[in-house]
Amino acid sequence: MNVTLDARLDALRTLLDAGNSRIPVETAAELDALLGRAGARRSLSPDFTVVGVFGATGSGKSSLVNALVGAEVARTHVRRPTTSQAMSVGWNADSAADLLDWLGVRERVVRQDPIDPRAHKLLLLDLPDFDSVEVANRDVAQRLAAQVDALVWVVDPQKYADEVLHVQFIAPHARHGAVTLVVLNQVDLLPESQVAGVVESLRGILANDGLGRATVLPVSARTGAGIPQLRSAIGDLAAAGELRDARLTADVSTLAAAIPEPGVLPRRTDVPLDRLSRELADAAGVPVVASAVAGSYRKRSQQATGWPVVSWLARFRVDPLRRLGLGPLARGSDRGSDPALHRTSLPALSAGGRAAVSMSVRGFADAAGDGLTESWRAGIRSVADGTIAALPDELDLAIARTTLPAKGSWWWAIFAVIQWVALLAALTGAGWLLANALLPRIGLPAFEVPTVEGWAVPTLLIVAGVLLGILLGVLGSVIGAAVAASRRRRARKVLTAAVREVTQRVVVGPIAAELDRARQFTAALRVARS
Repeated sequence: MNVTLDARLDALRTLLDAGNSRIPVETAAELDALLGRAGARRSLSPDFTVVGVFGATGSGKSSLVNALVGAEVARTHVRRPTTSQAMSVGWNADSAADLLDWLGVRERVVRQDPIDPRAHKLLLLDLPDFDSVEVANRDVAQRLAAQVDALVWVVDPQKYADEVLHVQFIAPHARHGAVTLVVLNQVDLLPESQVAGVVESLRGILANDGLGRATVLPVSARTGAGIPQLRSAIGDLAAAGELRDARLTADVSTLAAAIPEPGVLPRRTDVPLDRLSRELADAAGVPVVASAVAGSYRKRSQQATGWPVVSWLARFRVDPLRRLGLGPLARGSDRGSDPALHRTSLPALSAGGRAAVSMSVRGFADAAGDGLTESWRAGIRSVADGTIAALPDELDLAIARTTLPAKGSWWWAIFAVIQWVALLAALTGAGWLLANALLPRIGLPAFEVPTVEGWAVPTLLIVAGVLLGILLGVLGSVIGAAVAASRRRRARKVLTAAVREVTQRVVVGPIAAELDRARQFTAALRVARS
């Protein structure tokens, strides 16, 4: 995959943003530093090439710079504080002052004749020894090793295999082979027959360092052997128009390779939440509210359709929905109708209920983060813990806002009319009989009492009225119980849907965002490593 440097730098920014608090602080600092370094280098004298000459004590690094330049520039600047300063040699270098300022190089030598026709915009840096006993020397060398466009490692026949040299300095730049030259200096100290063998040995060590494709040049700063070839190689680097970007690309790849992936991400972004919704619905009191809806319906149905002689007693029972502060009966005009202001009277979660909510949410979070590394799993758990405190109020508000199936039924009115007609018939029959018993005592004739099949009509009115009232009461109770059960199921369904919406928004949403964050991190890491 051919990925541009801009795409890689954008990927680094994504890693820094998405990996915030999920990657080590040191790694985040390195990402930030590399982004700053890349932005500065690409804006400062972009047509100049900076080549740093690095070497251990005694490798002949400064002598090599003198040989390349063709003058003893290092010796002529005897006042240069070599213990902590770098020196630049440039050609037409005045316009690169801003770049040298950014590099922190104050000692500058300007020459007329470039070391190679293609190197007229070259800055050659002679750097302090990277193995110096002076900490300041090592700091300067390490800092500039991260800032220059190309690296020239100078080694000598005596210490070319030094473990410290390779482990601490060369191996960390294993991905920089395209911008690296390795110079075996002082080959004049070796018998000519041994030079090729030492060069091959050095190449083998570099291959173990990961720099198997780096150019190795045997030279002698004292005799001038190999110097023309080294000048030409540096000219090749200076002529490479994308050298600076190649260096930064290698930096990005090196840093990205050290960043671990978040782990195995779930294939689906919408982690199933049915079980979590059911558990939270139970904890929020959905079964209690659904039962209250059924109980409220039964109570009001009994009041409306029961035998009027005894149905009025139901008015003394508290409506279950009113007790919970739910439904239209619980919201008088003085309390308003805004659920955000009118909350339920459901009891607060007990310690056991809070523990159940916590276990459900944390179990869901652990399942969602299964396969991720510990730092990312810890991040998801932290997000989950942050949602637990908000859940009780959110669930209570969701229940208060839910429109419950609490309206009455059309058949109540029919039953009520028939009940009152039946009661009136019974009262008429009773009044008729009572009148016939009292009128003769005051000297008035009694009413004629008709009969039907031998039964007195007043008696039939009483019996029919009472039996019809009782029968309607029983029938209304049976129908009311069936409708109440249906209302319970409907209430549970709408309340569970409301709890599910809260679960999705308050719990699943933030956790899914963390998973998306890990997914973005993984995608950006692949781009940065490519």
